[in-house]
Amino acid sequence: MSTFNAPKGTYDLIPPDSATFLAVREAIAAPLRNSGYGYVETPGFENVELFARGVGESTDIVTKEMYAFETKGGDKLALRPEGTASVLRAALEANLHKAGNLPVKLWYSGSYYRYERPQKGRYRHFSQVGAEAIGAEDPALDAELIILADQAYRSLGLRTFRILLNSLGDQECRPVYRTALQDFLRGLDLDEDTLRRAEINPLRVLDDKRESVQKQLGDAPLLRDYLCDACKAYHEEVRELITAAGVAFEDDPKLVRGLDYYTRTTFEFVHDGLGSQSAVGGGGRYDGLSEMIGGPALPSVGWALGVDRTVLALEAEGIELELPASTSVFAVPLGEEARRILFAKVTELRKVGIAADFSYGGKGLKGAMKNANRSGARYTIVAGERDLAEGVVQLKDMESGEQTAVGVNEIVAELEARLG
Repeated sequence: MSTFNAPKGTYDLIPPDSATFLAVREAIAAPLRNSGYGYVETPGFENVELFARGVGESTDIVTKEMYAFETKGGDKLALRPEGTASVLRAALEANLHKAGNLPVKLWYSGSYYRYERPQKGRYRHFSQVGAEAIGAEDPALDAELIILADQAYRSLGLRTFRILLNSLGDQECRPVYRTALQDFLRGLDLDEDTLRRAEINPLRVLDDKRESVQKQLGDAPLLRDYLCDACKAYHEEVRELITAAGVAFEDDPKLVRGLDYYTRTTFEFVHDGLGSQSAVGGGGRYDGLSEMIGGPALPSVGWALGVDRTVLALEAEGIELELPASTSVFAVPLGEEARRILFAKVTELRKVGIAADFSYGGKGLKGAMKNANRSGARYTIVAGERDLAEGVVQLKDMESGEQTAVGVNEIVAELEARLG
């Protein structure tokens, strides 16, 4: 055992569990790739000011949860706590918005970091797949992203997740609501920190998960009652497009997101089997974020889905993904000549696209066959001195137990034919 363990609130992804995480990432990414989204990868750390401006200087993420540090050269950096600001920064830096093909549609996958109280479903290091459509104000884009996330979850077999939908208004109508909400919050029995938050960004108080706060918000004014005509029309079109696609959702007039940059459409994917950490992902429109970080006006929309929480949702529904075996053929040499020949055959199999492995370490037949069983391989090739003298190897079907002799020079073609 090592002297060191993974830092508190983090985890290691190791086989066989890592195969499930990879399958979830692929399932979420697949509909994005089929819809014109290109892959983008950004650094694991950014200028701390990027998140202070984009996420919000007074948010819990920036004030309490961000891993910030200063380099020897004096640069103030932070491990990325979320993906949207980084992806938008990368798109602006590369001038993708000037190529004349808006929206710029990007997807990404990676690890993110927040200093939070560790619990099931909430870690200090977590994995997400995200998507951003940059540079277009169109209800169809908002609907597209919600539909693609729904498609991804259903492809995994998830059935009991819910989609919550709301509109946060825009710069025209939200200030009126903000004033009304602040007036309401000032009359509640809230602690000083929450009251201070209400003065800076009162919408964030609605996102406070503490029961002592939530029970006082029953009569809070609702944003939908303050939406301007343009925001009402925009939101209604999003709803109509989602409905026409056969995607079920719930209107949640109190839904807000924990980041300051959201405008108009906001949505969340929740799974009730996860308890208090029921959100598996979410997103929305962020029409002003580009200007917040020094770019031009670029209305945009996006989401991020948690890989960790999606895996927990699968477990809650008792879903086991059908994962392909990492190894299709396992080679067991008995003797030095067999070792040389079978190693060459394993290399040939890999070159033609067949997943093959080899019994390393000079194990005897019994130990090597145990390894073959553990590998999950469909076929095992066994060869000893007598087999090679006859110009054959023994090919064993690990499912049926049937064993046949196949010519050494024909074994690769035989396995190609059997494995299709």
